[in-house]
Amino acid sequence: MLMTVMVIYSLYVFVKLYVSVMQIGFINQAKRRNAVLMNAADFLKAGNYSVAKEKLSMISTMVEYLLFIVWIGGGIAWLESTYIFDDPAMQTIFIVLGFVLINGLVTLPLEWYSKFVLDEEFGFNRSTYKLFIKDTVVATLLSVVIGSVIIFGIYLIIESTQLWWLWSFAFIFLVIILINMLFPTFRALFFDKLTPLQDKELSAKIEALMDKTGFQSSGVFISDASKRDARLNAYFGGLGKSKRVVLFDTLLEKLSVQELLAVLGHELGHFAHGDIYKNIAMVGGMLFVMFAIFGNIPNSLYLFMGVSETPSVIMVLFLLLMPVLSFIMMPVMGMVSRHNEYAADKTGAELGGQLYLAEALKKLVTENKSFPLSHPIYIFFYYTHPPVLERLKELNANVPGSDDKTLLEEAWQGVE
Repeated sequence: MLMTVMVIYSLYVFVKLYVSVMQIGFINQAKRRNAVLMNAADFLKAGNYSVAKEKLSMISTMVEYLLFIVWIGGGIAWLESTYIFDDPAMQTIFIVLGFVLINGLVTLPLEWYSKFVLDEEFGFNRSTYKLFIKDTVVATLLSVVIGSVIIFGIYLIIESTQLWWLWSFAFIFLVIILINMLFPTFRALFFDKLTPLQDKELSAKIEALMDKTGFQSSGVFISDASKRDARLNAYFGGLGKSKRVVLFDTLLEKLSVQELLAVLGHELGHFAHGDIYKNIAMVGGMLFVMFAIFGNIPNSLYLFMGVSETPSVIMVLFLLLMPVLSFIMMPVMGMVSRHNEYAADKTGAELGGQLYLAEALKKLVTENKSFPLSHPIYIFFYYTHPPVLERLKELNANVPGSDDKTLLEEAWQGVE
């Protein structure tokens, strides 16, 4: 059984690396052709940024693989043998958090490099070392506090019933819903500063837009996200009465009022179609499958690893192998998500104007240096949004100078 797990994980790593290699090769060809949506210099820069990110992703995958080998080859047994607390519940929390924190510490240099080298080089990073350290410490402390509560809850469930996997799924699913409800509050308390939108005219237009779809929120807020990053973004956070409209200050700087309303119209389209609840349901289905698999792992796996089938080891194994299961399920979730994005674009065009939404999409691509072309196999595994050229095509927007059709045809020939 241990060999089976190692083979499956190795295949997962191989597929991830293969997809990255195909994406890098595709972009290196595409960035030298006619520029699409951007001027030639920005198009080349966006291509270089995408390649650099993908190379870093490959390094991250290899680090992940090395960590897997270390943990599966004796690391979990070592962690289990490290006794700190006499109380079984506290010891379980110590072991699981120890696993999470060690992984986080190993991958922290990659996060630092991504922000202060890669993003700095391409003009995204606005953070400082001090702010990065503060964010890391706060995020770690929150993980320890919230994680301890979650681990303790699962420990009690595992100790109480043989159907622990079913009840653990229900518990985690409720936690996810609660986190979605509290996310805007937590983000405002510990990370971004949110202030009410002061532009009364814009606020009134946003309120009128929300009224058309029956969306009720606790207010429209501006996030000072520019102190960390130059990218443009906006989101509707929370569930129920906790819903908030949050606009990044960078978004207000770059988009016109009509373009901004069209983008918000797109987000309201997700609300009108119930996409938030559909996504939660999909995550619930994915979690159910994961817990069902882990609830029926043969005892031989624990035996070959030299560990006991304790709550702590069960949870560590779940966290260790969860990326594999998530990767397998991602294409299905991606296909559903891309379908929802087209529908939301249609609503955004109806509410905010087809032309304005198309222009906003073009600006988002340019400002965020999002390379507009990708290899089909990369889209299949990773894209939650349709390629921007496909979205613009659905909006009947003109994209002069595009030779993406030729590129995509060549890409498909390479994977057939």
